[in-house]
Amino acid sequence: MNIFEFMNEFGFYLKQGIDHITDLAGMDHMLFVITLCAVFQLKSWKQILILVTAFTIGHSLTLALSALDIIRVNQNLVETLIPITILMTSIYNVTQKNKTNRKFSFNYLLALSFGLIHGMGFSNYFRSMMMGISDGSIITPLLGFNLGVEAGQAIIVACYLIVLYVATRIFSVNHREWNLYISGAGGGVAATMIIEAIWL
Repeated sequence: MNIFEFMNEFGFYLKQGIDHITDLAGMDHMLFVITLCAVFQLKSWKQILILVTAFTIGHSLTLALSALDIIRVNQNLVETLIPITILMTSIYNVTQKNKTNRKFSFNYLLALSFGLIHGMGFSNYFRSMMMGISDGSIITPLLGFNLGVEAGQAIIVACYLIVLYVATRIFSVNHREWNLYISGAGGGVAATMIIEAIWL
């Protein structure tokens, strides 16, 4: 593979990763990222970046393992577990009392652990893109897709921080109320998704 072929292939999977995480039709991952960030204030933007990186590490690991067919999880189970992670994050957020400035927060463990589950959700989409490809090497597609997902998450976080800035700095919304609203909304949507995944 020459450099032009590499760049074309890498660029294709990079775009697929961005599109997948920012697609409103599949909003579960986007909803998780936003709910994960809701408990943090604007001044804690560095912690938010670390949080999202922890999530990336988690989902990159299981995405790689799933893509290599080392692990394989039932699709219906994954679609149920993903909204459960959103609901659990929402509940954790609203039960916090001024603990967001701790150097090592339980949120990071949540992000890493739940990233493992979300990686399984990414893997189904990624594996479908890889069908029919005779070349056994998946390093370039895997790298491109993972970086695309990370870039998509960065876009989501940037948009979230802009909205947070407007709400708290311009309209003087109390951050505790903001957290309750965003986390509550995320939890409510997640609960609906869980019911649909189990009974519909």
